[in-house]
Amino acid sequence: MNLGFQELLLIFLVVLLLFGAKKLPELARGMGQAMREFRKAANEVEDTIEDVKKTTTEESKKE
Repeated sequence: MNLGFQELLLIFLVVLLLFGAKKLPELARGMGQAMREFRKAANEVEDTIEDVKKTTTEESKKE
């Protein structure tokens, strides 16, 4: 799903109307932190999956 400039602008304006200009930096900071945490968790899951794949491949080669 790709959002164009017009859609992003509309979303920004709605958020601005709902929360006001003073809350926007705080909301953006919170969204940034949430995105970082999500990426970190996703990377950890990917690393775990890769470790399991390597372990099972090594074990099957030993047998």
